[in-house]
Amino acid sequence: MSTFFKRNEGRFDRSFRVILGLGILSLYFIGPQSPWALLGLIPLGTGLLGTCPLYSLLGLSTCPVQSPS
Repeated sequence: MSTFFKRNEGRFDRSFRVILGLGILSLYFIGPQSPWALLGLIPLGTGLLGTCPLYSLLGLSTCPVQSPS
């Protein structure tokens, strides 16, 4: 289970996810106010945590330096 939460996102990937998540989430408050905008919490959360569960399942990583096991 510890390999599931290893840091696997690089700086650009994390920044992009946070900006994308905030943009989508803003639609909940100022846009069409659809509950679907709450899906913005997913990229926001993964960007802030620095780990993507889907990347872990697929064995992908955009992080230049691997965290110690």
